[in-house]
Amino acid sequence: MNPCTFFKCLADETRLKSLLLIVQVGETCVCDLMEALDLDQPKTSRHLAQLRRCGILIDERRGKWVFYKLNPDLPQWASDVIVNAAEHNADYISAALQKLVASQSSSISCC
Repeated sequence: MNPCTFFKCLADETRLKSLLLIVQVGETCVCDLMEALDLDQPKTSRHLAQLRRCGILIDERRGKWVFYKLNPDLPQWASDVIVNAAEHNADYISAALQKLVASQSSSISCC
């Protein structure tokens, strides 16, 4: 993975927040990220697709929903950057993380 491409992919706030949230919960679907970030489905999916094209995320379709998680084949340096950013910037994602966890545990979850 090219470091320049990697950091360009993370330079957008929506992509960065989405990624940090996914790292915190392990895996999530588009609908829960939409709820957490207060975004519509096309915008959320577009940003997640960009992270997938960069090789940072992998996806799995389950019915009509797509679930995303960190690519286990990322180079160690890239994985370390992402995990450290998530662990050391809790205040940056705390409100969105609370919404995400609530959406995932909701009995009326859309997934």
